[in-house]
Amino acid sequence: MGLKPIVKGMVLAGIFSSFPLTAWADVTPKAATDATKQANDALYKQLPFSDNTDFTNAHKGFIAPLPTDVIKGEQGNVIWDPQQYAFIKEGEKAPDTVNPSLWRQSQLINISGLFEVTDGVYQIRNLDLSNMTIIEGKEGVTVVDPLVSAETAKVGMELYYKNRGKKPVVAVIYTHSHVDHYGGVRGVVSEDDVKAGKVKIYAPAGFMEAAVAENIMAGNVMSRRASYMYGNLLRPDATGQVGAGLGTTTSAGTVTLIAPTNIIEKDGQKEVIDGLTYDFMLAPGSEAPSEMLWYIEEKKLIESAEDVTHTLHNTYSLRGAKIREPLPWSKYINEAIVRWGDKAEVIMAQHHWPTWGNENVVNLLKSQRDLYRYINDQTLRMANEGLTRDEIAAKFKLPDSLAHTWANRGYYGSVSHDVKATYVLYLGWFDGNPATLDELPPEESAKKFVDYMGGADAIMKKAKEDYAQGNYRWVAQVVSKIVFADPKNQAARNLEADALEQLGYQAESGPWRNFYLTGAQELRNGVVKGPTPNTASPDTVKAMTPEMFFDYLAVHINGEKAGKAKSVFNIDLGNDGGKYKLELENGVLNHTANAEAKNADTTITLNRDTLNKIILKEETLKQAEDKGDVKLSGDRAKLEEMLGYMDKFDFWFNIVTP
Repeated sequence: MGLKPIVKGMVLAGIFSSFPLTAWADVTPKAATDATKQANDALYKQLPFSDNTDFTNAHKGFIAPLPTDVIKGEQGNVIWDPQQYAFIKEGEKAPDTVNPSLWRQSQLINISGLFEVTDGVYQIRNLDLSNMTIIEGKEGVTVVDPLVSAETAKVGMELYYKNRGKKPVVAVIYTHSHVDHYGGVRGVVSEDDVKAGKVKIYAPAGFMEAAVAENIMAGNVMSRRASYMYGNLLRPDATGQVGAGLGTTTSAGTVTLIAPTNIIEKDGQKEVIDGLTYDFMLAPGSEAPSEMLWYIEEKKLIESAEDVTHTLHNTYSLRGAKIREPLPWSKYINEAIVRWGDKAEVIMAQHHWPTWGNENVVNLLKSQRDLYRYINDQTLRMANEGLTRDEIAAKFKLPDSLAHTWANRGYYGSVSHDVKATYVLYLGWFDGNPATLDELPPEESAKKFVDYMGGADAIMKKAKEDYAQGNYRWVAQVVSKIVFADPKNQAARNLEADALEQLGYQAESGPWRNFYLTGAQELRNGVVKGPTPNTASPDTVKAMTPEMFFDYLAVHINGEKAGKAKSVFNIDLGNDGGKYKLELENGVLNHTANAEAKNADTTITLNRDTLNKIILKEETLKQAEDKGDVKLSGDRAKLEEMLGYMDKFDFWFNIVTP
């Protein structure tokens, strides 16, 4: 019997999931109800829709449109369709099924092409979720954040060359460790040129570890939830996906990574890059674990990475992530004001559009600074008064000076879930009430709720009355109990779907809308198991340290099954990986670097390249052994036993049903 692959079903989330754009389910969306129309229409009176400054800025400096051709992969798969959001027309009133504020943001994001930011600085927008910035210097160009995919980045560079002439790329800068800011690097430069010293790659301290490690451990669940967050399973139309608030959507191409050659280690570090002076400010733990902002002295330009954009950002990502701290985030922005606020004439980020004029730049910085500080301070104030997480979120209100500023609206993050995240950051999940300390799990408690409330029919009768009154939040909440008690109750599933759909139509946040509408779709149609996304690109796998790999192995161990197992393994990765001792005991797989057990059950010798092939599922351990690339000695049965304790993660697990 052949040995199983070391890693079964390994998925690295990166930050996004890549899905074929033709994998939509057969949905039956409904129209907006009168209650939804009224809620959406009310926003026209609450928010300053007559202010068109953002539209002026989003069009400013336009040079050329994006190519209209669909970008496809080698297998003919769609990577990016520049026309998929053509239904979003600038100047048109929002459809009844879209929140007018989100529709406005989607109109702005949909303004696409090559733009001049200031003399010698250009941006390509809406060729992916993020922007790619190109800075002309003395010898060539510096590329900032080359998108998610190599294919879209390549098309972006071709658009730039067509309009500005061919210039060599002499430097690449990664602003931070999220995949939409480095994934397309091989579409911009070759690794050979980097190794030859022709191209320098700059990144903030901790970049490589953060880029690879942030989502490895929970990669499968993060990717599944990302399919909700980014609306990958929804059709792009007025009843489906209209954008993610930060950008339209993510490309579905090849995620690449080339390691930085130059690390910005110190805050205030200055570097002359292709004749221009960059003043770097490190901002770790703001929007990403590894992030930096900078100021180009000759251009009087602030690059704010993703810490100052035209939306309230996530301090917690709905796909699942470690909570981000709003207080340091706010302080980084304040430091930018102190260092550069008296001289900057333009600020740009790697999403959305720039802002020009010193007064406008400072106003944007102050507004975003105070937004994150207000969320931090007022959440803590209310918590200290005894309010719980959900009570704070329900009562929380931004002052009009912040709430009526377009750049502070919750298109990507939201006040509600950022406030809840801040509560959990400081106080954890427990609200202090012992009744919530050890609640029954959802399926079990749902059955009790349904029984106590007089059965499913009684709940459905009352829920339909609430639905007719527009109480969609409560309908979704209470009918979900019926669905978890009896997932085969299609009438309940349909009613919950109807409620979620209306909530989606009213949502100002792109991710909220996508979550609601995807949930509605799966309640009606079930989970449509399409191709499983896998962003474990060769570059990402190669960047994993052995420690990361062994930690990921440990996450796959089924502790209950392995509880009585006891075995020791020596892993020899040679000169490019070192020696490791693995110990399976108490349901836990520990590893120790630079160690070798004298009485190991099994010794496995292989080089890092072979290990990478096994991780990428290009070959099995047995195939590598047959080729002579892996040598096994000792008790093979012990290795078989250990591999048998490893769970395979099913990607298409249920979310809105048990």
